[in-house]
Amino acid sequence: MTMLPLSSAVRRYPLVAATLALGLIGGVLALLGQAEAARWLFSGYGLLIAGIESVGMVRRLRQGTFGVDVLAIMAIVATVLVGEYVATMIIVLMLTGGAALEDFAVNRAKRELDALLKRAPQIAHRIVAGSDAAGTAGAAGAAGAGAAVNDVEDVPATAVRPGDLLLVRPAEIVPVDGELVSDSAAFDESSLTGESLPVERGTGDGILSGSINGQAAATIRATATAADSQYQQIILLVEEAAASKAPVVRLADRYAVPFTALSLTIAVIAWIVSDDPARFAQVLVVATPCPLLISAPVAFMGGMSRAARNGIIVKGGGVLEMLSRAKTVVFDKTGTLTHGTPTIARVLPQPGFDEDELLALAASAEQYSSHVLAASVIAAAHARGLELTSTADASEVPAHGVVARLGAREVVVGKLSYIRDRAPEAVATPLEGGELAIYLAVDGRFAGSIVASDEMRGNARQTMADFRALGLNETVMLTGDARPTAEHIAELVGIGSVQADCLPVDKVNAVRSLTTRPVIMVGDGVNDAPVLAVADVGIAMGARGATAASESADVVILIDDLSRTARAVAIGQDTIRIALQSIWLGIAMSVVLMLLAAFGFIPATVGALLQELVDLATILNALRAIGGRRDASARAAEVAGAQAAAERPIVTH
Repeated sequence: MTMLPLSSAVRRYPLVAATLALGLIGGVLALLGQAEAARWLFSGYGLLIAGIESVGMVRRLRQGTFGVDVLAIMAIVATVLVGEYVATMIIVLMLTGGAALEDFAVNRAKRELDALLKRAPQIAHRIVAGSDAAGTAGAAGAAGAGAAVNDVEDVPATAVRPGDLLLVRPAEIVPVDGELVSDSAAFDESSLTGESLPVERGTGDGILSGSINGQAAATIRATATAADSQYQQIILLVEEAAASKAPVVRLADRYAVPFTALSLTIAVIAWIVSDDPARFAQVLVVATPCPLLISAPVAFMGGMSRAARNGIIVKGGGVLEMLSRAKTVVFDKTGTLTHGTPTIARVLPQPGFDEDELLALAASAEQYSSHVLAASVIAAAHARGLELTSTADASEVPAHGVVARLGAREVVVGKLSYIRDRAPEAVATPLEGGELAIYLAVDGRFAGSIVASDEMRGNARQTMADFRALGLNETVMLTGDARPTAEHIAELVGIGSVQADCLPVDKVNAVRSLTTRPVIMVGDGVNDAPVLAVADVGIAMGARGATAASESADVVILIDDLSRTARAVAIGQDTIRIALQSIWLGIAMSVVLMLLAAFGFIPATVGALLQELVDLATILNALRAIGGRRDASARAAEVAGAQAAAERPIVTH
């Protein structure tokens, strides 16, 4: 956990700093024999704090909120009246320190959406009307290859108007919604739809802002302004969803009314029966709400520290409480349940070829290709230890395929239609949802195909079982993928409900419509940012730098491990259980002390000391939320589970 610099901490929590400083000064005065001066200093400061807190108390009461601060104010006044000025300062420190701890925890959640906004396209390359680039815009990549520098002008994305021709260079983000003018192009839409495999578009097809162009320059015609485009709508959804979240009621405040009423009842009865007003103060001294004020924040800070030690960033104690009460968990597919990167799933050679030969030929040719799967094919060949062939005779038709002369053989790799021009007998490979195939022809003969897919995480099924064991029995998948892919993965993982073909707004509406709440949403990428913000708890798989998702989420998983999502829930449940145990421990001990004080067995001075023992007991119990022993057990179970999983690999197709 990052600590605030001392100067920043003093500015942010001046009352805590003042309390500590005055406590130190009072202690020095007492050691110098100036106890009376220390009493006036502590008592005056205590009454000042009571006055400040009273203003806030009245404001909260007008808003219909009753907190433990009421009893704290009464306890400060009571200790001043009976001359227990040391107890006064301790109560003030517990009051201001507990509020500071809670504020610090909550403010860790306040992150601006800087990453999302910075990623928003700022510049567009507008093709000047009448230029050569504009005239040849219909050819794939023409704008990038043939246009002179002065044919394209850089303008702010906000200056683009519908109808403008725009050049999108390789690997650039599309600045506004538009339609493709080039013959064809490949776009990575994973940040918008969640689909990990790049999609190929043809002339006239719609292109979404925020998608990333492939390896060849493309020309698009703008169909919307930046403000009306898809990416900006995602930003607005995130902001609206984050603003719509209701604040979480402090855990301790739920016990404020009954505890305050009980304390005052005992104190008043003791006063009436004994006919001694000092008895009223003696009861309130041991009834100070320090266990309520401090135990929950300490437990929350311990829980957040434990989470951070497990690679989980939890943005506030209220998030831990919501995690502990969650009933439904919703998952994105790509990058969450699956790895989010296409890998070679099958090599399907035709008679006369074997798998290694086909893969080696494909990888050798793909060295000269910008195809979306070129890197995956080459990586698969290297993984098998295959030797690749180099050549000086290779050419590529962007978005169609590559032709390479490898030794005495001509190898063609690409789309089925491109291969059929050279090998008419080529046939389509049956694909499951989410799969993509490239085809090969060797010397005019169909040689086979290579299929890529996005592999499921090995611990995904166990994670679903962990959630069920934690009481989250309703599981849902929301994905931009096609339904066959989504249902296939859901069946393998053990997810009960599936909604496919979802855009970001569809995911938001789906989560809002769920009735079994609180709802956890697990996702990554820009497309998940709005739904992470609108869920009761958003968990972002942020290990791969999904900053936009991380900024809008309540929990960020820093390790690329899906099982940490279930562990976050377990930590939340442990933390709240320990916080409640600490609160009830403090209440029980305080009630016993109040009864003893009511019968005159505990003088005010002794009561103040005993109350500090109650505070110490509740704090020590709350510190159990740090959970080192439980984490050691979890790590041992994790290692055993990983070894078991390695012995039974999961097949996704």
